[in-house]
Amino acid sequence: MKAFVDQDTCIGCGLCCATCDAVFRLNDEGKSEAYGAVTEENQADVQTAIDNCPVSAISWQ
Repeated sequence: MKAFVDQDTCIGCGLCCATCDAVFRLNDEGKSEAYGAVTEENQADVQTAIDNCPVSAISWQ
């Protein structure tokens, strides 16, 4: 599975980056993007980022 961040919905709060910086980072537009691989070790952190995103911009693909 891969994480996906909807760029039209993301507000760039950075919560996902703080939760799992191995997968999420802010891009040049100040929005989050999923750049890293989801692994067995960080899958729970990615789910936490999905669950806590204030605008529900993150999902599994």
